Amino acid sequence: MNRKVPTRKCIGCGELKEKRNLVRIVRTKEGEITVDATGKKNGRGAYICKSTECLKKAVKTKGLDRSFKTAIPASVYELLEKEMEELE
Repeated sequence: MNRKVPTRKCIGCGELKEKRNLVRIVRTKEGEITVDATGKKNGRGAYICKSTECLKKAVKTKGLDRSFKTAIPASVYELLEKEMEELE
């Protein structure tokens, strides 16, 4: 039996990729935005490729702002960039 591989769209480049090849960014009910390494945290999730290039594109196109339907402060993007660099 062939199992369906879950895919998600990157908020940076807009490409559909396998979920396991993407990083999940989550916004909790408290409004805290973090990188979700486990993929199991509660909250609204957005997916992005494991590259700082895609993160930069997401910043430029306001991909996270759209996904979370809220304005994302620059400090959050800086924090995400640091966390992404650790993952690379």
